[in-house]
Amino acid sequence: MIIPQAQESNEMTAFWNQFGPAYWLVRTRVPPHQMASLIAKQLSDASGGLAVGHIRSMDEVVGSSISRQNFDMLLLTIFAASALVLAIIGIYGVLSYTIAQRSREIGVRMALGAGRADLRNLVLRQGMRLAIAGVTTWDPIVFLSVPLLLLSAALVAVWLPARRATRIDPMQALRSE
Repeated sequence: MIIPQAQESNEMTAFWNQFGPAYWLVRTRVPPHQMASLIAKQLSDASGGLAVGHIRSMDEVVGSSISRQNFDMLLLTIFAASALVLAIIGIYGVLSYTIAQRSREIGVRMALGAGRADLRNLVLRQGMRLAIAGVTTWDPIVFLSVPLLLLSAALVAVWLPARRATRIDPMQALRSE
């Protein structure tokens, strides 16, 4: 409910000013800070010479009111990105270790005629099978995008060791044991 200040008694105005100052909203067709001095003069004249406080644009008011939420979202984004990077590094490390342990098997497969694409697909398939088994979905809207993102990250982490597995020299792998 809006009651013009001229219709309120001085006691009511004083009562409400105890809780906080009066705020005026002024709509302009030009950027508000260009009109700030003119608005301050008009408000001062209309109020009988009372001082005009801080003049802010609505963007500044909204920005200051949601600054905490923006900071929280930035912090959550940083933590989520860090977790995603750690997940990629972990998957890469585990799969690289597995490839190093299976270098003899990979060498035998290559010596028997397995192509580089076959080996890459084998490693990708096995790595992604583990990643898919670790991601479950229950809520179709929210949990559809998260597993896709995690599976994409796992694919990136699995792709590098798979490429490295295709470069194993079969004779070197067979001599190493």
